[in-house]
Amino acid sequence: MALTCAPPLLNFKLKNNYSLYHFCVAKKSNSVVTTTVRSSLSLDSDSRSFWANGKGFRMRFLRSAPKPNLMKVGASSGEGKSFNSETTQQEIFAWSSVILPFLFPALGGLLFGYDIGATSGATISLQSPELSGTNWFNFSAVQLGLVVSGSLYGALVGSLIVYPLADFLGRRRELIIASIFYLIGALLTAYAPGLGVLLVARLLYGLGIGMAMHGAPLYIAETCPSQIRGTLISLKELFIVMGILLGYFVGNFEINAIGGWRYMYGFSAPIALLMGLGMLSLPPSPRWLLLRAVQGKGSLQEYKDKALLALRKLRGSSGDDKAPERQIEDTLISLKTAYAGEESEGSFLEVFQGPSLKAFIIGGGLVLFQQITGQPSVLYYAGPILQSAGFSAAADATKLSVVVGVFKLLMTGVAVLKVDDLGRRPLLIGGVGGLAFSLLLLSAYYKFLGGFPFVAVAALLLYVGCYQISFGPISWLMVSEIFPLRTRGKGISLAVLTNFGSNAIVTFAFSPLKELLGAENLFLLFGAIAVLSLVFVVTSVPETKGLSLEEIESKILK
Repeated sequence: MALTCAPPLLNFKLKNNYSLYHFCVAKKSNSVVTTTVRSSLSLDSDSRSFWANGKGFRMRFLRSAPKPNLMKVGASSGEGKSFNSETTQQEIFAWSSVILPFLFPALGGLLFGYDIGATSGATISLQSPELSGTNWFNFSAVQLGLVVSGSLYGALVGSLIVYPLADFLGRRRELIIASIFYLIGALLTAYAPGLGVLLVARLLYGLGIGMAMHGAPLYIAETCPSQIRGTLISLKELFIVMGILLGYFVGNFEINAIGGWRYMYGFSAPIALLMGLGMLSLPPSPRWLLLRAVQGKGSLQEYKDKALLALRKLRGSSGDDKAPERQIEDTLISLKTAYAGEESEGSFLEVFQGPSLKAFIIGGGLVLFQQITGQPSVLYYAGPILQSAGFSAAADATKLSVVVGVFKLLMTGVAVLKVDDLGRRPLLIGGVGGLAFSLLLLSAYYKFLGGFPFVAVAALLLYVGCYQISFGPISWLMVSEIFPLRTRGKGISLAVLTNFGSNAIVTFAFSPLKELLGAENLFLLFGAIAVLSLVFVVTSVPETKGLSLEEIESKILK
């Protein structure tokens, strides 16, 4: 390496026995990353040196001891100033430029929620001799369970499929394929001539759910500005709740129509078509393009140009025309520095090693606790609880579902507004704490507070509200941002698999547990799990508010 030494322009105060007497301008290097890092120091462990920027040239600081704890940096004139590598530069953007890159992936979440809402009305229509419009309306319990859970099984299969293929397909193509599965599943369900075709259609729709719930948070997290990432991914959860509500409304509107279940399921087809056409109009994720470049899947310059073009298309016109170029350079530098001396493409099992394992424990733990704290089971008791308190709407299951759905929507809106202001941890800790309290309160109601039905109503609403400001949106937000880039596709695939797998277990275990334990002990069990999940959040879940994806990887996982 050729180095040109110069008089000191910057004086660094370091501790841990560092000896930094001068800097050298690097002209060529084969062992370190020779690109400018803005406002930060970057450690290259192989060359045992530091790099920092210096007004148009690269600087190398020789070192003789372990990694430093940087305290201050000042100019040679003696003028001191803070040098905080923890500070994230805020990206300049226009809200109009982030709407479509969020909206079309978020439709995948809306279609997932719509299936949940529509199925509640469709199962009533399907089993009615007068309203089903078929001669195969007499379902056994197993057949009905397969119809209801068919999309869940499809989602499980979809999560398995994308595990090895996520980085090959890319986020955009994955969402396009998901929209195709959604469209075929919706149309095939609407025109199903028999039970067998109906079950196949439900499975295909579920494949779309599995791929969309994997690709949507990935695409949104990788394309949106870091300072609003929490807001947008939480807003995707709002779209899921909106989908549930839309399914309830369509079900309520079509419940008395002959063959109404066909219209309920078929209504999702035009939304799926809109999602697919919208994703076709969007560019690939710039971060995914740079990842493929670092993985050696093509020309580095070609992928850089594609990533720059994609980012310019995503951001539209802004005040600083050079900002996209700087952002692409910084992201590429972070990738090169992170993977220097390592294989660029993660192995099949790497998600269970090192930083990726830490990320999976955080993300997988959140989506696991999201399901096993009893969300489906608590809502099962919503009708009897509201009826006992004298609410007339509780006599109508559809109206009850809409009431609870509207409340869920409002509380998710609170999370959307506050997640990038308060941060992830405060919402999780407060929400999960309220979750545990509400479950213990429901257990107490069934044990010895049966004469005070408004206690149960308050506990039910507290549970729904706390879930929607914590586990509901924040779990998927953390999953989308916590995994290192090169294992992000596989990691989120495993998190989605964990989510749907635990959902299936809770769904199937609920009835026997209810018979075995009774309502009071079942809520007590869920309350104990919620307390355990609160301990997990306090001890294991970090704060990621305001950090870029690359900073999360370098500062939290490593």
